[in-house]
Amino acid sequence: MGEGDDQDNGCHGGEAFNAFEFMAKNEVSDETCSIYRARGRDNGAKCASMIKCMNCSPETHTCNTPDSYKIYHTDEYGKVSGEQAMMQEIYQRGPIACGVAVPDSLESYTGGIYEDKTGDTEIVHDISVTGFGVTDDGQKYWTVRNSWGSHWGEQGFFRVVRGTNNIAIETDCAWGTAKDTWTNDERHHTTPEEKNDPLNEEILKSIPELNQPKFLAKGGKTCRAEKVAFKYGERAPEKYAWDEVNVEDLPENFDWGHKDGVNYLSWNKNQHIPVYCGSCWAQGTTSALADRFNIMMNNTNPTPIGLNAQVIVNCEAGGDCEGGNPGGVWEYAYRHGIPDSSCEQYVALDLSKQKYGRRKCNAMDLCKDCVPPPCPVGETCQSACKAVDFKKYYVSHYHSFSGADKMKAEIFKNGPIGCGVDATSKFDKYTGGIYSEKIHFPMINHEISVVGWGKDATTGEEYWLGRNSWGTYWGEFGFFKIKMGGDNLAIETDCTAATPSFKKHYTAEEEAYENRNEFIY
Repeated sequence: MGEGDDQDNGCHGGEAFNAFEFMAKNEVSDETCSIYRARGRDNGAKCASMIKCMNCSPETHTCNTPDSYKIYHTDEYGKVSGEQAMMQEIYQRGPIACGVAVPDSLESYTGGIYEDKTGDTEIVHDISVTGFGVTDDGQKYWTVRNSWGSHWGEQGFFRVVRGTNNIAIETDCAWGTAKDTWTNDERHHTTPEEKNDPLNEEILKSIPELNQPKFLAKGGKTCRAEKVAFKYGERAPEKYAWDEVNVEDLPENFDWGHKDGVNYLSWNKNQHIPVYCGSCWAQGTTSALADRFNIMMNNTNPTPIGLNAQVIVNCEAGGDCEGGNPGGVWEYAYRHGIPDSSCEQYVALDLSKQKYGRRKCNAMDLCKDCVPPPCPVGETCQSACKAVDFKKYYVSHYHSFSGADKMKAEIFKNGPIGCGVDATSKFDKYTGGIYSEKIHFPMINHEISVVGWGKDATTGEEYWLGRNSWGTYWGEFGFFKIKMGGDNLAIETDCTAATPSFKKHYTAEEEAYENRNEFIY
């Protein structure tokens, strides 16, 4: 966002207040439109139309700005300082952004109530203050969200003493309220001039990760997901959901995105940016599994869990950017565990295409952290990064199934599932409503996640509620409805599910056996 604000310095710093002001006066897109690449106007990402929103095609091997995309604004914005005023603003209207000093001890923080003893008040960093509290022994504190990844601090958060302006946290804060642009689905409609913005080509050429067409997929309409297969068979649960759930007793409408007024879903993704990558086989599965962790934890994690599809691509856990098999994702999660999305940024590239001089993934390809200065134009700066420890998300069981009744039982009891579909050119143009298309011999070529089902109140037509990985500008905010029971792109024929776990279930005996058989990622 700093790319379009000439008051600030992109990756070299800026002011939170200026960001809120910019969002009030300009349209802002979400991360499925413009993914974070650690680039600003100071190191390669000028404010071209394609920086605001982009989509890359497997057919033309080019990127462009979508015809329309969802937009966001701040409504009101301002500054606030001081303990009491900050508490009121947070309580009444939500989190605020504050500047802070960063002593060495904060960088090495791992948990507890932080208090700097050096008196450092030089503001060099912005954070978000999300709440406040008091410990049992009377210590007041702020609850703060940092932007250094979930491997840092208390899953990316920290607590700092409140009321003493420690690290200058009560000095320079800003707030903004959200303008409602979603009720009436407000969108930016791209003009021909924006489509042909000369800066677009400059963007593609100036950033190594975007060099065209070298890093694009080799072809095909979709990600070429294969029909699911497991190398060494399923690891089935003790009881299947359909053996415990009476489908006839299930509700007509069920959605994990709105179950009893609660949204358990992880955020939507876009596999097509910053370049085209056929990673749907990794996207649909990791989305479904992340949702299941949110359900298992009853949304008690500090933020919704999102699992890292780029790591799955890095380690070829079922395939690469030219396509793959969803079964490999579950096997990798069972064996190794998957990091969350803050560990590796999605770059839509295979390791062999990232100029790292290696093919197999290592610790740096699982979770890393990088140090200043900001990376110059034309460089990747991986030498400034190092591998870091991370939390692992495992599965204890995984299995495949088909048929509407089994799908409903599994979704209702355990959460969203992954399913293969035949993604046709007509489906690619879907904008809303209940989709149906008659295909005599459908072929699985794309993986999505099914999060629920419903029944149209007017027509009585039943449908599945699916989530795609093509950005929020596609379909119904990245979701789609598709006919149940037939003419549905084979969505009911090739589904998988897994049981989330924080414990590794892969035994030494299994590892030794599979290594002897060269089943190594």
